[in-house]
Amino acid sequence: MNATLDEIIDNFELLDDWDDRYRYLIELGRTLNPMPDEAHNDVNKVRGCASQVWLTSAVDRTGPEPVLRYLGDSDAHIVRGLVALTLAIFSDQPARRILETDAQTVFDKLGLASHLTPQRSNGVRAMVDRIKTDARAALAAA
Repeated sequence: MNATLDEIIDNFELLDDWDDRYRYLIELGRTLNPMPDEAHNDVNKVRGCASQVWLTSAVDRTGPEPVLRYLGDSDAHIVRGLVALTLAIFSDQPARRILETDAQTVFDKLGLASHLTPQRSNGVRAMVDRIKTDARAALAAA
């Protein structure tokens, strides 16, 4: 994925129309790094999402604190964009920063919180919970 969180926020602010914002979200989903076919399995499936969502994590322990890197995918275009946004928030971040980050604040800033269906909001929450669980496990193993 190429867009940083700051770029995503800036681009969202340029788009006034929600149809344009949804199109941008779909485009973000298309920029996700590809996930290997074998990673689309039950172990990587995020529970609580209406659409199918998969996340894989890798922990880099070469620095002073574990850093988590993610790949993600979904079978739905808008949800894939939400995966891309969630990974822009959390992937390649130290575990402690992941635990301190409030993704809801970002979603509120983008206006997404009020434009997502309850099912999609639950799915985003499930992704964030999974990522924070991974971060806690990485810190516990450090």
